[in-house]
Amino acid sequence: MAQEIALRDFVPLSQLVSQVTQVNDPRFPVIDAHNHLGEDFGGNWVGSPASELLDVLDQSGVRVLVDLDGGWGERILERHLDHFKQAAPDRFLHFGGVDWSAWPEQGNRFGEWAAGRLRAQAGRGAQGLKIWKGLGLNVRDQHGKLVAVDDARLEPIWQATAELAIPVLVHVADPVAFFEPLDASNERWEELQAHPDWHFPYPNYPCFNTIIEQFSNLVLSHPATTFIGAHVGCYAENLAWVADLLDAADNLYVDIAARIGELGRQPYSARRFFEHYADRILFGTDLAPDVGMYRIYYRFIESEDEYFNYSTSPIPDQGRWSIYGLHLAEDILRKVYYLNAQRALNLPGELP
Repeated sequence: MAQEIALRDFVPLSQLVSQVTQVNDPRFPVIDAHNHLGEDFGGNWVGSPASELLDVLDQSGVRVLVDLDGGWGERILERHLDHFKQAAPDRFLHFGGVDWSAWPEQGNRFGEWAAGRLRAQAGRGAQGLKIWKGLGLNVRDQHGKLVAVDDARLEPIWQATAELAIPVLVHVADPVAFFEPLDASNERWEELQAHPDWHFPYPNYPCFNTIIEQFSNLVLSHPATTFIGAHVGCYAENLAWVADLLDAADNLYVDIAARIGELGRQPYSARRFFEHYADRILFGTDLAPDVGMYRIYYRFIESEDEYFNYSTSPIPDQGRWSIYGLHLAEDILRKVYYLNAQRALNLPGELP
């Protein structure tokens, strides 16, 4: 009789004999357009010598890293600018954010107030704006009403980003499974058990489709603003939907941060997506800088390896599946690794 074991103890070893490609160095210089360096999320590099982080980036072939933690607040933005920009001004870009908690106090003036704060952040050194997933999920106005992603009262913010010529990296919603019932059919069940606060069931929260359509409307309604849709346009599970939005919105880019687990299990569709939208996709990881992690990403987009782990952990956090390499052509790799990010982020032609 077979021994019963708990799912958490099930760590199967694949017996598949397949190619293993070690991609230690990326084919081209890399801009990691989506990362976090500490404080409330991501790595814990703040307070550590910047030289240690630079060593990791140098070993990984990463020339520029975009730090999004300024989106948590201006105090954090100031700390990061002081810590990293002084150490290596050409290696880091820092994004600012919106203090949604000020809405009740600011009331009808909130949009103008937030736009003014963004201008101040840009004057201090912020080179973009990060919008966190709270918008559409739990941000509320002075009346306690949930604020939609495309709320017209936020218009001054989008106007300011266009005037300042800085991009807006938007993370709304989350994986679709986070909005589904937490039952035996939920493919992110283990992840949600570990992070129950990531579960957004209806009617306590809006439906996923409601939020993602609001995001689409936001992008389409502001063609003068450059948007970057985090995590493959916030809908990596449905590349056809993302493709339709890219076709309709010339002002939209998408990054692949924290979504190679989704892209790699649909390798045929993902490869076609990269080929068709080669000028609109940015490299990003959304994971604390680590040499081993970067090499998994490089293996995914450069090799044609089959059925391999997309995480540095034996059991991937996002789901118990494996991925397949895309083996992208050199001209596409060059664009995804750095050229597209240079354009979207308004960076000079020469990387440090």
